[in-house]
Amino acid sequence: MATVAEQLLLARESKSLTIYQVAEVTKIRTDHIRALESGDFDAFSAPVYIRGFVRNYAGMLKLDVAAVMATLDAELSQTKKFRQPPSLLGRRRGVLDFLTLQLSKLNWRVARVGLIVLGVLALGLGVAFILRHRQKVDPIAHLPPSVYKPTQPGTGQTLPVPAPRKP
Repeated sequence: MATVAEQLLLARESKSLTIYQVAEVTKIRTDHIRALESGDFDAFSAPVYIRGFVRNYAGMLKLDVAAVMATLDAELSQTKKFRQPPSLLGRRRGVLDFLTLQLSKLNWRVARVGLIVLGVLALGLGVAFILRHRQKVDPIAHLPPSVYKPTQPGTGQTLPVPAPRKP
């Protein structure tokens, strides 16, 4: 069976197309087209680019895209660079990675209702706590002694400080 590079090159030549015409139609750079037709996959940084370019190129040439992609996957699995997709993390996954993965799986339309209910419940509990705390505090206990100001200025009489209350 012919390699992906041979299939693309033969199909392009059978349709009498130049590399520049293919580049104009597919919007793939000419150096990438040459690399694909020569089977030089090391010119690409990641296999996702190779797969996307080959899919577009094969579709433009009216080849069997599924068969070409299967052949491409077999060829890429034999190369050392593109055998496995590169690790995005480069480290072990931690708790935060697990939580973000689980959050990404949520149906946010349904979860939004639950979050609103939890928010209203938290707000109600907060208000209830504040009201209970305010009832326990004696508002007069922390006030400083006051000065009585009679209607006639100049007398300067003070009020006696009340004795502390017992609860």
